[in-house]
Amino acid sequence: MGRLPVLSGADAVHIFGKAGWTVDRQRGSHVILVKDGHIATLSVPDHKELARGTLRSLIRAAGMTTEDFEALAKD
Repeated sequence: MGRLPVLSGADAVHIFGKAGWTVDRQRGSHVILVKDGHIATLSVPDHKELARGTLRSLIRAAGMTTEDFEALAKD
């Protein structure tokens, strides 16, 4: 497991979109993503840079591995 790249919130939303997550709403600076079959929602901060720990937590909440996320980021 390598270091995650520094991404913006918009980039993270785009990559989660490739995994089937859709934008449900936005409240302030946070974009809320939902996916059919998942109880949890993802709250992605719409910042210029996401902290690596925040991104790792979002990946874990999405039920993905960092390798899965990085593979989608390269596509």
